[in-house]
Amino acid sequence: METANGEAVRSSVSDEVNRPQNETDNAGQGLLERAFARENLKRAWKRVKANKGAAGVDGLDIDQTAEYLLTQWAAIREQLLSGVYRPSPVRRVTIPKPDGGQRELGIPTVTDRLIQQALLQVLQPLLDPTFSEHSYGFRPGRCAQGAVLAAQRYVSSGRKVVVDVDLEKFFDRADHDILMDRLRKRIADRAVTRLVRAYLDAGTLINGVVEKSRCGAPQGGPLSPLLANVLLDEVDRELERRGHYFVRYADDANVYVRSQKAGQRVMDLLKRLYEKLRQRE
Repeated sequence: METANGEAVRSSVSDEVNRPQNETDNAGQGLLERAFARENLKRAWKRVKANKGAAGVDGLDIDQTAEYLLTQWAAIREQLLSGVYRPSPVRRVTIPKPDGGQRELGIPTVTDRLIQQALLQVLQPLLDPTFSEHSYGFRPGRCAQGAVLAAQRYVSSGRKVVVDVDLEKFFDRADHDILMDRLRKRIADRAVTRLVRAYLDAGTLINGVVEKSRCGAPQGGPLSPLLANVLLDEVDRELERRGHYFVRYADDANVYVRSQKAGQRVMDLLKRLYEKLRQRE
């Protein structure tokens, strides 16, 4: 890797350049090797550095992690490629929401943010084209402005009743098994799906105790928005199949209809669809 402003993103992974890289177009082959190749890691580190953010459970900030990876990355990479790497639990934090409430986030270590970002950069070009055109959040080339423009078109067409669904709490009960099933249908590489599952199973450090769960998708890591889109695309497609006009931006979904009666039918439908993706009590 390279050094910039004293940060180490340098030769601890220089051996990646000389490793054979599988650049096949087959989405089910060689994804981890491509994710942890030198150039992709350099891009991932640049993004993690730009995003800043707090330390995870290991207490290491970005500068400290850079120094740590100088000597430890080779071993971590080997663990990743051999399937034995175990991510650290996330650190739970709460941040204020614009409406006055609180949003819970799970902060991974900087090392795990680097790994997730590197994986995201390989997975997103494969997965994003499979998502609904009505989904706008955290997607390349799409933004909130596009969602607003689409909503304005729907209202102008006479669909002035809005079914507003806030899915934030949905992610607290999102079923890991269902999420992994949906991911495997798109990505056949077992090494990748095993690593993603390890992140879901890493748990959360709360008051010094690691709590693990078979449900919930912690919001705070680079992979979180992509995994959310993988899971929620199923609902998007069902709405499309039924001919509905809607916009989804991450965990906010709006469906535009012509009457209150139609709105109630859509709300009942959405409750059923989203419930199918949640862990049973």
